[in-house]
Amino acid sequence: MVTTFKYFIGVDGGGSGTRVIVAGPDMRPLAHAEGAPSALGQGIEKAWRSILDTLAQAFANGKIAAPMLSECAIGLGLSGANNILWKNEFYFRNPGFKKIIIDTDGFTTLLGAHLGSPGVIVAVGTGSVGMLLKKSKDQTIERQNVSGWGFPSGDEASGAWLGQRACALTEKAIDGRRLHSPLTIAVQNFCGNTPDSFLAWLGEAQQNAFAKLAPLVFQNADTDQEALLLLTKAGLEIAEMVKTLDPNSELPLSICGRLGEALIPFLPNDLKIRNQKAKGDSTLGALYLVNQSITSAHQKK
Repeated sequence: MVTTFKYFIGVDGGGSGTRVIVAGPDMRPLAHAEGAPSALGQGIEKAWRSILDTLAQAFANGKIAAPMLSECAIGLGLSGANNILWKNEFYFRNPGFKKIIIDTDGFTTLLGAHLGSPGVIVAVGTGSVGMLLKKSKDQTIERQNVSGWGFPSGDEASGAWLGQRACALTEKAIDGRRLHSPLTIAVQNFCGNTPDSFLAWLGEAQQNAFAKLAPLVFQNADTDQEALLLLTKAGLEIAEMVKTLDPNSELPLSICGRLGEALIPFLPNDLKIRNQKAKGDSTLGALYLVNQSITSAHQKK
């Protein structure tokens, strides 16, 4: 074990929030905290501010004297890290960590779910992504991902995706192009009871705002056929991701994220049977990511 760092930090940064775990040199977790969103699409400076604020809270929660950043190694799984320009700028703005490694929050979720072993995940929250890790015939490690194209055009089955579709139904109801239903009434009450106020909400809404409408879809699924159809469609989108990644159903599968877990009842039966509870979360995957990078570098010396 490489012990040149006082603390190892794992970060899961998405569009709805940031989660941080702090571990000692033996990788034993010491403290946790949750904070504001740190998806890179919301701005690099904002992402770093959220991460540092949440990290400070983690040290406080663990009653740990805050160390120098130069004593720490940090692994980060961040929404938007597949955008190379955002990723490079984030690296450039490193406030002083001795070791820093960044990947997508989907990849750290994959590492955490199967503890670094081969497997498949579909992670669904504010956004969504499907990812696979496997060994090829020559024993090299391969990774593949689907979806994860981001708001507003991608991230099928995600909270933002559900929210956008609920809004589209509500717009038609406001116009009189369809009858109001329990879902559209709930959405209008949330966003604005007049056409002008609803339009004003839409003009300001970003990914996280649309994702806040997703609970309304679940809450009205028992009484609103359109809400039920949206959730069923989300389940089919998840199934399509899994089928693309693992067409022969050969690898362990975990549906991850709070929204992903909520959508499990709406999956096709074969996926319900295959699904396994994740062994760890994205923060543990981020710890694994940075520790693996340090260990590999040490072995090459």
